[in-house]
Amino acid sequence: MSNMLSSTEQGCDVIEAQCDAIETILSPRVSDLGGFSVRRLLPTAKRKMVGPWIFFDEMGPAEFPAGEGINVLPHPHIGIATVTYLFEGEILHRDSVGSYQPIRPGDINLMVAGSGIAHSERERPEVTAKDHRLHGLQLWLALPENHEETGPAFHHYPDDNIPAVEIDGVPVRVMIGSAYGVTSPVLQFSETLYLEATLKAGQTLELPEAAERAVYIASGALRADGSELPTHSMTIFSREPGVAITAMEDSRIAVIGGEPLGKRFIEWNFVSSSKARIDKAREDWRAGRFEKVVGDEEAYIPY
Repeated sequence: MSNMLSSTEQGCDVIEAQCDAIETILSPRVSDLGGFSVRRLLPTAKRKMVGPWIFFDEMGPAEFPAGEGINVLPHPHIGIATVTYLFEGEILHRDSVGSYQPIRPGDINLMVAGSGIAHSERERPEVTAKDHRLHGLQLWLALPENHEETGPAFHHYPDDNIPAVEIDGVPVRVMIGSAYGVTSPVLQFSETLYLEATLKAGQTLELPEAAERAVYIASGALRADGSELPTHSMTIFSREPGVAITAMEDSRIAVIGGEPLGKRFIEWNFVSSSKARIDKAREDWRAGRFEKVVGDEEAYIPY
């Protein structure tokens, strides 16, 4: 999805952490985008990235009446791979490499921008014809320098291709990377971790180890070593082993992490290790040099 918040809206508040294993607890910057809210956790002035993850939004939950819905016009990206994951609803993805893919709950959708891609996110007429809901996550993975100019591509992984395990009674899905003895089939460009878990009140889950890692609470509330972690917060944990979280109420969480990649510049929808590369992408978009979204060639979001 387009980076729809302005640069002044991208900061997050930081909650003081009481637990030695906790580096930082971020609370979201919330923006109303006309009928639904977006909560942004990354990037922030206090924390730019977690491993290779440079952008993290929760959209919704939103309720749309018939005739309304998500309608994000074509827009560009470079230097990243985007991940879309839905809890509810459906988004229709189109892009400039010719992809046409309805995205549904449980699927993993990895769009590799690399040297440059444009895409749109709308809803099929069958969806907008009736009242409907939408709720999900949008994440961006910065690409390692040797992959920043890789060719654009789109990879769709259906729900039933994503490995699921149960750890001490807690259902876990390993969306990207390896954890708890299973490995996701989703393409990686660097060491990456992304998983989802649903905990009932009182259940405990030990976090998988990673160079950097964070837990986002989509619903519910957690506790870690005496610190309370509220709904919609993102907690950055240290690398020390044996860190566990306990649900104070029924909770749904996402865990992200991996190896850090080094400094990245981010401007609008462009990410790169080179500021000059971002300047070029900006001018390319203004000049119409990006390939157009197949089947959605007319409208676009201006820089």
